Amino acid sequence: MKNYSIILGIDPGIADTGYGLIKNESGKLSCLAYGSIRTSAKLALPDRLEIINLELNKLIKKFRPDLVAIEELFFGSNVKTALVVGQARGVAVLTAKLNKINSVEFTPYQVKQAVAAYGHAEKGQVQRMVKLILNLKDLPQPDDAADALAIAICASNSYAS
Repeated sequence: MKNYSIILGIDPGIADTGYGLIKNESGKLSCLAYGSIRTSAKLALPDRLEIINLELNKLIKKFRPDLVAIEELFFGSNVKTALVVGQARGVAVLTAKLNKINSVEFTPYQVKQAVAAYGHAEKGQVQRMVKLILNLKDLPQPDDAADALAIAICASNSYAS
């Protein structure tokens, strides 16, 4: 199994797409960058999706990840929101593909299990574990960026050699 050294984690959303980049050096994980790609609700959906694509491309060009890990869509009670988030997720998958980078997907349960050793962990628990695992000075903010880092950690754990 291939050992990926730089992983881009993505927590897709139309208003906020969280991203987190980690580096794996012989099993020691470190944080390269994290944040959120924000789009305005005043923009048309195609424009918002384009912003997500352009910003993800910038991150890929700058950090050259070996793998992109994306959170699978959690289908809640709001179907309209799920459909729009699904489109943002599709943009992330396509952006990875067009940059010739393999992508993998994980459920929220898998991510929580990998990071906090409990699939039903609360957001705060996940944030504290991400801080500890990556030796960060502060809790990663915003929430979607912390989730993206957790997704990257999950991918690193899943593909460690």
